[in-house]
Amino acid sequence: MAIQKVCGVETEYGITHLGVAEPNPITASSLLIQAYVAAVQRRVGWDFEDETPGRDARGFAREGASAPVVETHLVNAVLTNGARFYVDHAHPEYSTPECASPLDAVRWDRAGELILTRAMAAAAETLPPGQEIVVYKNNSDGKGNSYGCHENYLLDREVPFARIVAGILTHFVTRQLYTGAGKVGAEAGGETDQVTFQLSQRADFFEEEVGLETTLKRPLVNTRDEPHADPRKYRRLHVIAGDANLCEVATFLKVGVTALVLSMIEDDFLDLEGLVLAAPVRAVRQVSRDLTFAAPLDLADGGTSTALGLQWRLFEQAQKYAESEGLDSLGGSGPEVLAGWERALETLESDPSLLAGTADWATKRSLVEAYRERHGLSWRHPRLAQLDLQYHDLRPGRSLFARLPSERLLSEEEVRAAVTEPPRTTRAYFRGRCLERWASSVAAANWDSMVFDLGGDPLQRVPMLEPLRGTAEVVDSLFEECRTPAELLARLGSEG
Repeated sequence: MAIQKVCGVETEYGITHLGVAEPNPITASSLLIQAYVAAVQRRVGWDFEDETPGRDARGFAREGASAPVVETHLVNAVLTNGARFYVDHAHPEYSTPECASPLDAVRWDRAGELILTRAMAAAAETLPPGQEIVVYKNNSDGKGNSYGCHENYLLDREVPFARIVAGILTHFVTRQLYTGAGKVGAEAGGETDQVTFQLSQRADFFEEEVGLETTLKRPLVNTRDEPHADPRKYRRLHVIAGDANLCEVATFLKVGVTALVLSMIEDDFLDLEGLVLAAPVRAVRQVSRDLTFAAPLDLADGGTSTALGLQWRLFEQAQKYAESEGLDSLGGSGPEVLAGWERALETLESDPSLLAGTADWATKRSLVEAYRERHGLSWRHPRLAQLDLQYHDLRPGRSLFARLPSERLLSEEEVRAAVTEPPRTTRAYFRGRCLERWASSVAAANWDSMVFDLGGDPLQRVPMLEPLRGTAEVVDSLFEECRTPAELLARLGSEG
């Protein structure tokens, strides 16, 4: 049976520093994160001991391939909700804690939005008059630069990587039908002048089917083999082929359906007949730019299918999988994922505009088209690009998304609580509670270990190689019984 799909979302936010002659995004990102952390907790840095971004799941890398650079000198912080908040290249990045279900991934991703909003307010308190740092939850700056929203899924190490690639490519190409963030125009990929609006912000920027890079020669399937868990038992699929979403339903389906398809692959249940694309990189742009949802995509077997047709085939297999194997790997969200997926496909078939409020591309398109028609503007008018950007603005008074009706899966109280509280059902709970109680004794932390400084030599590392251990159910009694971190480490050592 497929293992539980522990998952997480990493979002690189767009950033601008207003009121300065020569804005520097790295400096702005550092100021933003430092201001937030200083306002809410003692800063605990990231432990880079286990970082291996150059390890390739294929056992080799393409000649000339460049692994992501580990930037140990930039601002890094671990938060009490178990998340990581840091400067990644030239962006502030928020990585959710490990989540045991797609709904939890939505909750802690939304908490990230609130953290970025509070960080902007904290930074405003430290900046000179006339300056402001603004962040956007989007994926491109309109000048040919793209930044990512990445997902992560726990997989059994025994699943051959080649089977994962073969099974997931078509889903990555076609899921933008309900997960795309929407975009006015195009920045890359040929014939950009012909594109008025497209489904995905990221589709323009993919150049390979499979590869190690994340910023250049971007692949649809990333081969980074860095499990952040016991490498003998697990692998982590690092997904870079996705947009940053503001609609909760879009994030839920993005994570939930992908976790479900991966479960089918893991159980060797997925039948690829009629599902393999002839040219996935070309197809990802075709799908993004086809607002009729009727364009035929070439298949490897010589036939054709629409993106919607391929998603229906995946869904039909998922239904059979649910009946045969169950949906336990989705951590309690399985029935809702399957129902939401079917509802999205039915809506695409009947009236795609009705996805407004659940899919970002449809929500944004309704806004942009209404404005364009009201003012008689061409699709090339700069005001439409400005409207596109403002949709993603996280400032409460400026966000266009916040003014539009959208379907909510979570209460605002649940999201606010997740800003400081970790998920209770993964190892993130242990990390978050240790930071909440004993931050002054934590020297550093990362996903699979914590390093304690108890005032003597040496530092003490607590390994956390099992993502589903360290949960509230397992460790709450330890926290109740231990008054100091020294007592906690002694108990952990005695109990193995």
